[in-house]
Amino acid sequence: MAQKSKARNKRKYAPRATGISWRLFGTLVLFVLLSLIVIWIFQIVLLNDFYEQSKMAEFVANGEGIFANIDNEEKMKESVYKYSAQTDMCIRLFKAVDGEAKELASSDISAGCMLHHVEAYGLSQLYKHAKQNNGVFTKNIAKPVDENKHVNTIYVSLESNSKGYEYILMMESELIPLNATVMTLQRQFGWIMCILIMGALIVALAISKIICVPLQKMSRSAHRLAKGDYKAEFDGGTYKEAAELAEALNYAADELAKNDNLQRELVANISHDLRTPLTMIKGYGEVIRDIPGENTPENVQVIIDETERLTELVNDMLDLSKIRAGTRKPERESFNLTETVGAVLKRYEKLTEKDGYQISFDADGDVFINADRTMILQVVYNLINNALNYTGEDKKVSIVQSVWDNKVRISVIDTGDGIAEKDIPYIWDRYYKVDKVHKRAKIGTGLGLSIVKGILESHEAVYGVESRVGEGSNFWFEFEMFNVVDDSEMAER
Repeated sequence: MAQKSKARNKRKYAPRATGISWRLFGTLVLFVLLSLIVIWIFQIVLLNDFYEQSKMAEFVANGEGIFANIDNEEKMKESVYKYSAQTDMCIRLFKAVDGEAKELASSDISAGCMLHHVEAYGLSQLYKHAKQNNGVFTKNIAKPVDENKHVNTIYVSLESNSKGYEYILMMESELIPLNATVMTLQRQFGWIMCILIMGALIVALAISKIICVPLQKMSRSAHRLAKGDYKAEFDGGTYKEAAELAEALNYAADELAKNDNLQRELVANISHDLRTPLTMIKGYGEVIRDIPGENTPENVQVIIDETERLTELVNDMLDLSKIRAGTRKPERESFNLTETVGAVLKRYEKLTEKDGYQISFDADGDVFINADRTMILQVVYNLINNALNYTGEDKKVSIVQSVWDNKVRISVIDTGDGIAEKDIPYIWDRYYKVDKVHKRAKIGTGLGLSIVKGILESHEAVYGVESRVGEGSNFWFEFEMFNVVDDSEMAER
């Protein structure tokens, strides 16, 4: 009780779960913020770096394009003018001859170009720096009078052709400051963030509404189901996951309804079986008490028989509860199954003599198995009881022991009305009865098949039933045979 109370308190004071809409909104806002951070880093913080890298990539691409025709000076000249126009760069191409630089091509398309105003000494210095840096040199030059602080970049590249002539390529491009652009982007970011967060809220509300509506309907149906309304229907809408959940809940509701009906039938049937012996015990007891001369052995025997029947019913219910709860475990030992079946049949000698039942046992030799003998004896006893209760007018019951592939099967066969195919999967259930009109079992308590199922499953044994309407039923179970070695064989070994 203390544990249950603690569990209830834990559920009572547990924090309430967050709704889907707020979780979805939080996820979308987090995604928006991460996206904005990435955009901020690449579009603002690293904007100048990417701009400078793109300019350097243009210098390299132009140099590769011009020097691609290094063995053809005319094509090199044409390439100078072409790339100068395409990339808006000032370009000068020189050829080193006898220690002097001879200009081959020049393109001055920028009004503020400084490359064409550098003195010869400056050009020679650029050449020397390129020589010292493996043929490539870059220099940034700030304009003397410029409020916007524009910077010009001069790029120098040296290449030699197959004849050993060295060519000097100088290019200049203006780097435009991006401060104004960065400031504009910074101002826009605040508005962009607000718009995206509002959009995330709207999207979250819309999506959560689509998702939550079927979940809320299923939640209301689940509350009805919890209150015992098994007609509650679950509709998951058009989403696959919600539809699968609704289908599972509908199946659970149907099974709970069946289970509830079967439990009601069980309570009614067990109550009937308990009431009958109690009524007879009370009635015969009152007769013996109130009527002189009725204290006969026959009347006393009726009381004893009904008491035994009542005890048997209670014991069967306890056994069934223990098996279902898993508290009754098999205590395995090797024993003679054939002999055990024969011992069970001895219980029915008086029944066969008095009521005309014919019980036969067909077995070829003794077979040993490794199992709980008491529990297997109970299995055989309940299967025979079931067969006697439902056998035909000829009152015949056959028990057959068959052996093959180191396995033994015990079959209990009756000649009764049989079982419809649709009912076979349910006959082992303790709540189920093929005949909905409750009849008092002639022999046993009527709970035998449920006990059989529990015992055989605890042994991991194979069992089943073969039946056709109007042709009777064959209940069977199988075990692996256990090879017994006697003392003489052990001595020989």
